[in-house]
Amino acid sequence: MEYTKPSNPTKLNPPLNTAHVDRRVPINRVHMIMYTIAILAAIYHRITSILASSTFVEASVLWSLLVSDIILAFMWACVQAIRWRPVHRQEFLERLPDRVTWPSLDVFVCTADPYKEPPVGVVSTALSALAFDYPAEKLSVYVSDDGGADVTLFAFMEGAKFARHWLPFCRQNGIKDRSPEAFFSSGRCCGGGDEDKLKMMYESMKTRVESALVKGSVSAVLASSETQEDEHIFEQWKDFSRNNHPSVIQVLLESSKDKDVAGHVMPNLIYVSREKRPKSPHHFKAGALNTMVRVSSVLTNAPIILTIDCDMYSTDPTSPHRALCYFLDPAISSDLAYVQFPQRFQGLNKNDIYGGEIKRLFTINSHGFDGICGPNYVGSNTFHARRALFGSSLQCVNANGQDQIGSKIVLEKATEVTNCDYEAGTKWGDTIGFRYGSLVEDYYTGYRLHCEGWKSVFCNPPESAFLGEAPKSLNDVLSQCKRWTVGLYEVGISKYSTITFGVRKASLAAGLCYSHYAFWGFWSIPVAAYAVLPQLALINNKPLFPQPSDPWFYVYAYLFLAAYIQDMADFISYKGTFRCWWSDQRMWLIRGLTAGPFGTMQFVFKQLNISTQGFNVTSKVMDDEQSKRYDQGLFDFGVDSPFFVTLSIAAILSLCGFAVGIIRNGMVAEMFLVAFGVANCWPIYGAIFLRTDGGKMPDRVTARAFVMAALILAIGCVAFNV
Repeated sequence: MEYTKPSNPTKLNPPLNTAHVDRRVPINRVHMIMYTIAILAAIYHRITSILASSTFVEASVLWSLLVSDIILAFMWACVQAIRWRPVHRQEFLERLPDRVTWPSLDVFVCTADPYKEPPVGVVSTALSALAFDYPAEKLSVYVSDDGGADVTLFAFMEGAKFARHWLPFCRQNGIKDRSPEAFFSSGRCCGGGDEDKLKMMYESMKTRVESALVKGSVSAVLASSETQEDEHIFEQWKDFSRNNHPSVIQVLLESSKDKDVAGHVMPNLIYVSREKRPKSPHHFKAGALNTMVRVSSVLTNAPIILTIDCDMYSTDPTSPHRALCYFLDPAISSDLAYVQFPQRFQGLNKNDIYGGEIKRLFTINSHGFDGICGPNYVGSNTFHARRALFGSSLQCVNANGQDQIGSKIVLEKATEVTNCDYEAGTKWGDTIGFRYGSLVEDYYTGYRLHCEGWKSVFCNPPESAFLGEAPKSLNDVLSQCKRWTVGLYEVGISKYSTITFGVRKASLAAGLCYSHYAFWGFWSIPVAAYAVLPQLALINNKPLFPQPSDPWFYVYAYLFLAAYIQDMADFISYKGTFRCWWSDQRMWLIRGLTAGPFGTMQFVFKQLNISTQGFNVTSKVMDDEQSKRYDQGLFDFGVDSPFFVTLSIAAILSLCGFAVGIIRNGMVAEMFLVAFGVANCWPIYGAIFLRTDGGKMPDRVTARAFVMAALILAIGCVAFNV
């Protein structure tokens, strides 16, 4: 087993972390060689088959399969860079207290829509960060409200009051899940005394905030309360709209002044809503994060920044300690840009039918990246070195010190850097801060940092450090993946392309690793081809693959089986199950038929300046019926979506091909692929033919799918029999 050398370890100064290379690396590399030979052999066979074809249609179909196989080969090659040298790390937190001087830590929590991201949930996430086991005077939590919603500020004003009771309760009772929403709904509460009192306080706060959200007015809630002391703060919201409002900064807790009920110093809590104007670009989440970087540099200027999604609460109050095991390691800290923790999700159903865990992206591949240049930035659960985002281009503007963050002069300076025209003529979003130019600002920022020579580290503790909410509606899952596809194309097909700029500036391996994601939409070509052509070939009795009596048959069989077996082995080795793996591979096929092609079309339209749907926040809200169906493991097809039309077409074609294949029973490879498609389409058949609940396939979708499938079958029949 290969080991990474620890930083000058001695008996007096033991290492803060160690790393070792995955023991399966030799096996993976042998498999790479064998699989490469099989790929080249299959491509050779395809070419010779094309040359021997007797009709134009046959040649065209074989050409389509050849292009699909070449794309699969390219994507496979990119994956091998990730599998080349996976690294696993371990931190030694117990060695920190003897040597650590705690650096300041700024935490950024971003939210954009109070109706899709309920404010109480966002407050709970922020409270879990405020409750870190970290010196309170060194900890600051910033909330970016990109929706400019008064109810979000109101929720945090209420949350600041609750924090004075919640933080000492967590310390005194050793609570790990320090999100009050998670704690009180977990069923692990013992009840009695302070806990019951706290729960009543929390429920009261929750009721007030949700009442303001329903009424659409904070003033109405304040007017009905016993005190109206905060009402003047919300007067400025009268003329606000989501994309047209001035900056608002409110210091809700200040460590130099505020104490909790036990007399301990409170961390800083700051609400920020940047200025937005209709004619000024705001660059979505990347723009909000850059505003937070500037505001925090004025107020607290911590050398380490943690970014977390508004629904991704802390489940380990010592996670900053784990990050410090790397930032304080002199062997790697000089070029360490960030420490990435995995994203993990709560509330997933038993078989994770929508692949919501996204284990490959957030865990398996991150270990692979870690052996090359470090994991890619995934947008949340990430501790950043501020100097990696700034470089030497921005001087510290905090001349007043952290103990004066609420002073008028400091707040005026902070407000100035939130103005919508502040970045004009600067390098913000280009070489400073989080990078603009892609809908996946996290991926793009991490990629550019690696191209600039920075490294990163993947910290994957045995227990979850953060837990969040995954989309639990199929349409939301696919819409999110479509947005990712567009954003990834914006990197892959640009002057900063991973296959050219990335290979040149980072390394060949790093460029291939990032290309695996950048060209994610390419998967849709082979997936679509294999969802249509074998079915048509089977129906029309036109073989596309050799028969078992031909040795070439076993080359194709090996390519399919080896790829799937290795994928399953990887998944299960990272605490997965067979059924969850089956769901994951099925979602890969579903994405290839939906998010991939629609994302590709949207990217093309965008390049042609044809108007398309803009950025949408993924909803964190589900109705009771949806939630019930999800918990039962039932797919939800209950909306009229073009995604479901393409899925239904593929399902109908596979079913027709399977029925004909059963009768003829002659073309083994084609029959196997079609049967595999039928197995994966089983939830679709249930939604079309059997179900009557709200999650069944809409009749309009079914009708369109049958018409289009019949058209494809007719065209195939004519073409194959010309």
